[in-house]
Amino acid sequence: MSGAAPHPLPGISPDSVWPGDDWAEGPQLTGDPAALAAVLDPPFSVESTPELGRSLAFVAVQGGRIVAERYGPGIDASTTLISWSMAKSVTQAAVGILVRDGLLDPDAPAAVPEWQGRDDPRRHITVRDLLAMRSGLRFVEDYVDDSRSDCLEMLWGSGADDVAGYAASLPLEHPVGSVFNYSSGTTNILSRLVGDVVAGGPGRGGRRTTERFLRERILEPLGMRSATVTFDAAGTWVGSSYLFATARDFARFGLWYLRGGRWVGGELLDPAWIDAARTWRSADQETGWGYGEHWWVRGDDLGTFWANGYEGQLTMCVPALDLVVVRLGKTPSELRPHRERFVGAVLDCFRG
Repeated sequence: MSGAAPHPLPGISPDSVWPGDDWAEGPQLTGDPAALAAVLDPPFSVESTPELGRSLAFVAVQGGRIVAERYGPGIDASTTLISWSMAKSVTQAAVGILVRDGLLDPDAPAAVPEWQGRDDPRRHITVRDLLAMRSGLRFVEDYVDDSRSDCLEMLWGSGADDVAGYAASLPLEHPVGSVFNYSSGTTNILSRLVGDVVAGGPGRGGRRTTERFLRERILEPLGMRSATVTFDAAGTWVGSSYLFATARDFARFGLWYLRGGRWVGGELLDPAWIDAARTWRSADQETGWGYGEHWWVRGDDLGTFWANGYEGQLTMCVPALDLVVVRLGKTPSELRPHRERFVGAVLDCFRG
């Protein structure tokens, strides 16, 4: 599976539908809408279920039109919800824009101030190593045990004021490029790097320039008007975890990737950058999922790739079905098998 060519993306024609201020709705193009309703109605008609916990929002977009939409009690289309680690995939987009602009070389060592000592082996870590979660840095991605979790310590403990500084201070645990280790710290190093590049050099980045860059190059062009991002005290966007948006705006982001980085006004991101994101590079031992570059890869016959977040957030792109699925909720990690069955059931409802 590693390195296999990704599934072709849907084609774009002059008649392709794009979301405007009002997003066109339409019927499913494939599958069984009645079966989909039977999957969606039960978890969204109650506060919570034993299988999925709370289901907050669901949007399916096929052929550019919204074909299914559900919201849980107290939630509607205007409610902004947290991305958690889906934000990592937005960070990948930000890096890709800088690569496209010629301001960042993904195969060059990352310009991380903490790694510049002559004998520091971390100075060989490239931007692409970070994107693929193969930096070699020690980082424990645990969301429960604060006695061992670097993630909790970074986000809410001693590293909270400078998330990238905390992550960049950690030592190598494996040779650079050799081992997959999913790490929120890795993403925040990249997020700080984005801030430095748009500000003109290491140490110059900050909230104002980073926020403007994200808004002008990603959020505004896609029409993600609900989206907001959260920064630490050092001025770094916490790109591992903190982007708030409506389900429809997360769907816009997914549609952008499904359409190879193209949007109404033209090509905003290199299609090759999206292909790299959705090419299986590593396998996660815990879940069996594939990983590309800051996107997860399902390895199915549909070419499915997705942005994944804590408690079951997902923005899923399904090239073979010209489909984007967004699901937002609060599903505890121990219920992941149920969440997986839910996702599988949804995809089955769109198969021809």
